[in-house]
Amino acid sequence: MGRLRRSRTHHARRDVHRAARTRVRVKDLDQIQDDMTPLSRAKLEKQPIDEDKPGLGQHYCVECSKYCETDLALKTHQKSKVHKRRLKELREPAYTIAESERAAGLGVDNRQRGVEEVVKRMEGMEGVSAAESVASGSGSGSAQSA
Repeated sequence: MGRLRRSRTHHARRDVHRAARTRVRVKDLDQIQDDMTPLSRAKLEKQPIDEDKPGLGQHYCVECSKYCETDLALKTHQKSKVHKRRLKELREPAYTIAESERAAGLGVDNRQRGVEEVVKRMEGMEGVSAAESVASGSGSGSAQSA
């Protein structure tokens, strides 16, 4: 008669396990741009010897926030595609809070305009232009008669 139960009923745990696995987190671009200021950069490039960091903390790439074992490894990293890609990303300015608020529509008046408001505005503009033409017409007429 065959099997009555479904096979592989526990496969969903695999995805949960993968999602919960800790990954090596690197700094975000705005944090790296803060580190690229001249004072911070000098401090990061000349760090004291630390036995817990790779290469005793002496070979650090500020743009990628990455430690290298040797000076040769650092120079090789700086020629790599990963480093060049990060430099390209850092050329753009950091995403600011003000920019995020503008994207959400908080800093700009984006409300829907009704037809009545548009008509009033157009009538106001026509009234101003008519007044300007009357003023310019009477001003030029008095200049001609004088």
